[in-house]
Amino acid sequence: MTTGKPWAKILVFTLPMLLGNIAQQLYNTVDTIVVGKYIGDNALAAVGSCGPIVNMLLALFIGISAGAGIMVSQYFGAKNREDLSYTIGNCITATFICCGVLILVATPLIRPVLELLNTPDSILDWCEDYLKICLWGIAGLAFYNILSGILRGMGDSVWPLIFLLVATVINIVLDILFVAVLKMEVAGVALATIIAQIISAALCMIKLAAMRKDYDFGFRFMGLRERYVKTLVRLGLPSGLTQAIFSSAMIVVQSLTNQFGEMFIAANVVIMRVDGFAMMPNFSFGTAMTTYAGQNVGAGLYDRVTKGAKQGLWMAVGCSASITAVILLFGKGLMHLFTDTQDLVELSYRLMMILAVGYIAMAVTQSLSGVMRGAGDTMTPMWISLMTTVAIRVPVAYGIAWITSPTGHPADGMKECIQISLLASWCIGAALTVLFYRMGKWKNKRIKQ
Repeated sequence: MTTGKPWAKILVFTLPMLLGNIAQQLYNTVDTIVVGKYIGDNALAAVGSCGPIVNMLLALFIGISAGAGIMVSQYFGAKNREDLSYTIGNCITATFICCGVLILVATPLIRPVLELLNTPDSILDWCEDYLKICLWGIAGLAFYNILSGILRGMGDSVWPLIFLLVATVINIVLDILFVAVLKMEVAGVALATIIAQIISAALCMIKLAAMRKDYDFGFRFMGLRERYVKTLVRLGLPSGLTQAIFSSAMIVVQSLTNQFGEMFIAANVVIMRVDGFAMMPNFSFGTAMTTYAGQNVGAGLYDRVTKGAKQGLWMAVGCSASITAVILLFGKGLMHLFTDTQDLVELSYRLMMILAVGYIAMAVTQSLSGVMRGAGDTMTPMWISLMTTVAIRVPVAYGIAWITSPTGHPADGMKECIQISLLASWCIGAALTVLFYRMGKWKNKRIKQ
């Protein structure tokens, strides 16, 4: 990443990640299609209702992964073998500890949380089964994200893609076997995903253990050391909090969504699956920019960082604009993939149209936030996320629902409030990200070597 044309390096690094994100999104999409076709719309609503809670469970590991990726990319760019070795070892140990604690703490809270969120009785048991299985298999989800992040921080985005493609095929086969053949319903979907993720995590671990020319691997590097843990927390905590804040807002909004009934919940599930594909280029370019900025900041090449940021931004915006056009033109056909219920297709399409243009705004946010994180400034993206999520998205959603309700109860208000609030938060977030990137304080956040 520190030599050659910036746009070419970013593009070559992004493409395998984009394919990997497509494969990972295929996990959720196949789950949704199988559930919708073989079980029904209520089961579709159940799986979708669990999404924000699963994301909340993963927030801690997203923080560890983000911190690890930044540390690995900067130490790798600076060719600092010892610090790179201890960073990798400490990340693996921290992940083991966090998985154990999370399983013990969260398991008894699943059903009370679902009841608190006004989950309809018709899907409550399905939601509980799905979440328990995901929680018990959280190590697979956690370790794949963290180990693939470490591999990408070292400049390898190809092997994580290969491992994810293998896991995707396994997930599809198991989905059909567990749900269509063995009739395991929603629990079968969760079990298929967990098994596939565990396999992909194991493959990442094998690959990482084989890369001995770049770092040292052994038990002496896995003992937690204060210096590396503090740096990991400092860099990763903002990203973890950002994910936790976003997931919390999603859970709060999900409570409002649940009050609109099973049909609206199912429509949001369909939208989220299409949304996942539409967001993939944004997240892929954002991750690429983090690695690109991290390696070049580690090498002290700040002019190259700025040049690459501009080129990466334009590629991301162009890609998102193309995807937005596809959604606008072929949206209804996409909705038909998930359900044969025409009313559900029409509702999903109408809601999707509200969000479509927002993907361009998210391209700006993800790309420039990636640069700031790679340079070591993880606080600024966190504050922007906090502002747009807590101060804009949640109040706007509930505010519109309350103002448009003839009875004064939010559940009787305009259902489109969920999508309108999300679009508003995306656009304002993009404007704030551009402002803080131009201020340039991120240039002073390099990790001390």
